[in-house]
Amino acid sequence: MDTSQITAPSRGVSPVLEDGTPSSGVIHVNFRHAAGFTVIGNHLAQHRGLSLTAIGLAAHIQSLPAGARIGIKRLAERFPESEARIAAALRELAAHGYLHRSRVRLADGRIVTRTFSYNQPGTTAHPVTTTPRTHAAAREPASPPASSPLPSSPPPAAPDSAPVPNPAPRPQPAPALGPDPTARSTPPPAPLPRPQELTPELQHAATALLANLRRRTPRLILSENDIRALAPGVATWLERDARPDTIHHALTTDLPAPLKHPAGLLRHRITTLLPPPLPGSQDIAALARPDVTVAPLQNCDRCDRAFRSHHPGRCRDCRSDLHTAA
Repeated sequence: MDTSQITAPSRGVSPVLEDGTPSSGVIHVNFRHAAGFTVIGNHLAQHRGLSLTAIGLAAHIQSLPAGARIGIKRLAERFPESEARIAAALRELAAHGYLHRSRVRLADGRIVTRTFSYNQPGTTAHPVTTTPRTHAAAREPASPPASSPLPSSPPPAAPDSAPVPNPAPRPQPAPALGPDPTARSTPPPAPLPRPQELTPELQHAATALLANLRRRTPRLILSENDIRALAPGVATWLERDARPDTIHHALTTDLPAPLKHPAGLLRHRITTLLPPPLPGSQDIAALARPDVTVAPLQNCDRCDRAFRSHHPGRCRDCRSDLHTAA
């Protein structure tokens, strides 16, 4: 019973050595950074709900300068992880508040995606962009506080310059109340021509011509409101002795593909291709002699051609064909 146990330790092994170094586990060898570093909180580095890929990706994003692109394809080119794994890590960061993406419409009408990276989720409702800190501002004072022990090796001396505070965020310019003088202004469209006198006959002929456009050109389908709005312009063509087939040819030739706004195209052609009055026509003669009454336009019952007559019926060509057949 008095035999000593030489294999048993005389006392328990302390987890910390005499110089303060732990006997097991990780041993930190730290060196104070003077420039080119990023502060990462333990809430991110030791997060229980994030994967290791998400934690590393968040640290990489926080180390990037403002304005750097962090798209999935760009990150997949930078790291060996696949696009699916990077996309899953970005979703993890967004779910835990470290990342937020929103689509914003700019003043010029473009829609862009803005990505906000939070080093402390839930601290601010509106992110504030600051400029990078200078070396003098990033360093701590060379002399440690009186209550802290002196370090074993003196830190690098700071330059003889006062710390530069972080500048306040630049205010965004207020939107201009008036039109931008540098923007290219589109001239207003020319007004639709109108006849000197929109008689019921002219109105009926112009409406029938516009409604019949879809029979030969199915793409020119007009609503009732469009036909009612364009009829005075076509009536002006008929008043200037333009034949219906001439008007049809001018309105339906060389249509663009695809045709998105048929009414807008017809309005442009009716306005810009309007022919001048024929010299010596009945309209000009009537203007010179106000006592002369110009016969109104009628639509032929057979060929739908417009002709001037005080009574509806058939045009001269259809009447001559009828006599020849008889």
